[in-house]
Amino acid sequence: MLLGHPVLFKSLCYVNGRWIHSDSASSIAVVNPADQQVIGHVPMLDRAQIVSAVDAAQDAFESWRWMPQQKRSALLLRWHGLIMRHQADLAGILSLEQGKPLAESKGEIAYAASFVEWFANEAKRLAGRTIPTHIDGAHLGTVMEPVGVAALITPWNFPVAMITRKAAAALSAGCTVVVKPAHETPFSAIALAQLAEEAGFPAGVFNVVIGEPQMTMEALVSDKRVRAVSFTGSTRVGALVAQTAAQAGIKKLALELGGNAPFIVTEDADLEYAVRVAVGAKFQTSGQDCCAANRILVARPLYDRFVERYSEAVNALKVGSAFDANVDVGPLMHQAAFDTTVQRIEDAKAQGARIVAGGNPHALGGWFFEPTVVADAKPGMRIYDEENFAPISAVSPFDTLDDAVSRANDTEYGLAAYVCATRVDTIFQLVRRLDFAMVSVNGVKFTGAPIPFGGMKASGLGREGGAEGFEPFVETKYFCLGNLGLPLTNAA
Repeated sequence: MLLGHPVLFKSLCYVNGRWIHSDSASSIAVVNPADQQVIGHVPMLDRAQIVSAVDAAQDAFESWRWMPQQKRSALLLRWHGLIMRHQADLAGILSLEQGKPLAESKGEIAYAASFVEWFANEAKRLAGRTIPTHIDGAHLGTVMEPVGVAALITPWNFPVAMITRKAAAALSAGCTVVVKPAHETPFSAIALAQLAEEAGFPAGVFNVVIGEPQMTMEALVSDKRVRAVSFTGSTRVGALVAQTAAQAGIKKLALELGGNAPFIVTEDADLEYAVRVAVGAKFQTSGQDCCAANRILVARPLYDRFVERYSEAVNALKVGSAFDANVDVGPLMHQAAFDTTVQRIEDAKAQGARIVAGGNPHALGGWFFEPTVVADAKPGMRIYDEENFAPISAVSPFDTLDDAVSRANDTEYGLAAYVCATRVDTIFQLVRRLDFAMVSVNGVKFTGAPIPFGGMKASGLGREGGAEGFEPFVETKYFCLGNLGLPLTNAA
């Protein structure tokens, strides 16, 4: 792959403003999931090197926190400009290591950059407040203080956007960061570090480390100098992060975890429009998205027609390598994901589900799987009960709105839900009754820099994006200025 800015692709970690190798000379191969060919190796740092990144971030915090907000924002806006200037290169790197179609990767880069721009500007309004006093002669108020060093642990499905959504909030609030990207997709994080250096970030403010996953997580999260931890990944690993954090003491914690998103199509919905929305909600990122529609619940009068039209639309999706023209669906990320997908389809067939589109490994071979529609899915089937990080789709009918709500809520997860309907009373009823933190009505796109992204129940704690995105990285400090021109008294 030819890059316009070749320095973006490098096989090094970034600590304290320096590009470093592993002290132990250990490295890991990174493969293109489309053909399993090695695209490069990255160093696997040892524990001492991970700790040195925290050292650097702690040292840098003492000056970064006091830098005037205008200057911090200017650096982030410079970073934003560089990300957009090199959008094509960053998208190529992302597609090469993650496998998603190039058009989706370009969209992710723009999406990632939007967080940097938004938080750089919004931080200028990260102000405290004056509190009307109840104490004679006193002035009361609050200021917002950065918590300190933040550890940011990010996944492979959105390897650029999940970094900027966290880092932009932390950095603009005055925190310094140590980023641990997924070992499957490290080159995107390294490229962001290169652009942060070019933007002029002081040494130690933005660090990227790669190491054995559990060791690296434990080294960062258990370090008492790390005052905030933001993690995106599975609920199982999120629980381990929370346990490790609790053992290290009390610190700020934000967890964006798994999902099992319902997609409800009511009897009054526009059928053709609902089909288009469902395809977009399920198959973007090849279905490897925590917000992907996982269980499509359709009102029985529309069910047969929906299954027919939806299957036709899914069969029309083009599968291929990220760099092929007009590709809609790329490969799965690794062999384990492929094997699990096969097992879920076999389980559904064994329990009486109908495969009405796809259902098999793709003719391209490797980790490609046919976009699939499983009709008559029901509880007890893995494809219905579990989060499917794959281009496979479960569809089933419902008879009443109460039934749809009950089935939608019957999961430990509570991240995203979708509704296709036209009646306003139906829409508002579903928005309020669904136990999900985000509900998208009649549309696929609902995320973005200004909105509070996050989950309920086992889908996580805290929010990313929006004004709420600052919360994991700031503390509210209250002050009381007494004796403003009044004589001292013994009054309480």
